[in-house]
Amino acid sequence: MRFGIAILPEYRWPEAAPRWRRAEEYGFDHAWTYDHLTWSGLQDSPWYGTTPTLTAAATVTSTIKLGTFVTSPNFRHPLALTRDILAIDEVSGGRFLCGIGAGGSLDATIQGGPDLTGRQRQDRYQEFVKLLDTLLTTDGVDFKGEYYETRNARTLPGCVQQPRVPLVLAGNGPRSLRFAAEYGDGWMTTGGARDDLDRWFTSVADLSHRLDDLLEGRRLDRYLSLDSAVYALSSPALFEDVTGRAATLGFTDVIVHWPRTEGVYAGSEAVLEQVVSDVVPRFR
Repeated sequence: MRFGIAILPEYRWPEAAPRWRRAEEYGFDHAWTYDHLTWSGLQDSPWYGTTPTLTAAATVTSTIKLGTFVTSPNFRHPLALTRDILAIDEVSGGRFLCGIGAGGSLDATIQGGPDLTGRQRQDRYQEFVKLLDTLLTTDGVDFKGEYYETRNARTLPGCVQQPRVPLVLAGNGPRSLRFAAEYGDGWMTTGGARDDLDRWFTSVADLSHRLDDLLEGRRLDRYLSLDSAVYALSSPALFEDVTGRAATLGFTDVIVHWPRTEGVYAGSEAVLEQVVSDVVPRFR
């Protein structure tokens, strides 16, 4: 089992930098930040750009992988994103993970434009990922789709990681699962029903079993966000419980959120320290 932690991009850098450093010192395998323009419930809170944050995080760490949790087509074009990915992958020395989802938060309409149906968002998402994959592996791309277009898109020098950075594809629906199984280097999920921990794990198990059927024995890294139904760092015992359940379902990676002082993901850094010293080693 590998362990990741998400640090929301809400802190001024003098406050954020120590968190990224400590994530590495604690032994986390990967650290993530949200890729949104704003986030539900925190619209009145400070919020900083994702790619500058990850680039800065790369300069204060040396081994931990860094990722987007998750990028979406809501406000990005694959070509512009390619340039950001190339830069972060270069500055980090090949430590970048690109999480991608279909998009559906406040970002979807905050810049105007149509409010797409679920089917349209999925169509756009698949076109986005396929074009991004091409741009990250090919220089001089001509493409015209329903949602995106590039004309002789130059993408030198290419990624540090070859043939490109890993794409961790998020999804909970039938189409997104099939797409992750076919195109993803990893699959990420937040599960389904979130009002009860047992019901949530039932939904996660169902998704995982469906992915098994689609993979037909092939291996795919699986990332589970542990904080969807409960905050896993509420106590060491709860973290051990949910991590154990995730391991039983075949997840290779779990992700928790850095404790905040109040509101969503409110918790204690003392619990985080106890988890990384006493619980995490038992799952290694």
